[in-house]
Amino acid sequence: MANFCAKLKDSTLSSFPVNTFDAVRNIFLRSARICVKDEPTNVLNSSGDINTQPNTKIVFNAPYDDKHTYHIKIINASGRRIGWAIKTTNMKRLGVDPACGVLDPKEETLMAVSCDTFDYGREDTNNDRITVEWCNTPEGAAKQFRREWFQGDGMVRRKNLPIEYNP
Repeated sequence: MANFCAKLKDSTLSSFPVNTFDAVRNIFLRSARICVKDEPTNVLNSSGDINTQPNTKIVFNAPYDDKHTYHIKIINASGRRIGWAIKTTNMKRLGVDPACGVLDPKEETLMAVSCDTFDYGREDTNNDRITVEWCNTPEGAAKQFRREWFQGDGMVRRKNLPIEYNP
């Protein structure tokens, strides 16, 4: 592996056969180890997965002269307590309630995403989305959301849910 790394440092990507990259990728996938602050940590112990229902996007249907609300279920699929927070790309049009929380392992919560009235033909809606961010809570922490969990050195994961508007 050391010879490979030395060769990689002094070469371009085109000088390696494709199967070399496959071999390296397989080595990394098999080892599944990351290093945080010089302490190796198994990826399985890092921030676990969440599931959302819906899973891939949120759809609002016209007319847009009334406020619409869509409910999303957030499920902590991991074995660790997580803190979660929601961000939106358009705070004037999109609201979320609650905007953050804490979930124990396998726990779920319902969250409302609301779309305020707007002129569909005149406003740009192409990049609207909500992002669910989550991270493990510190060991022994109370089940009360803390913004600082997202500002430290720990891993913060994200899931984007694009907003689709049907005319």
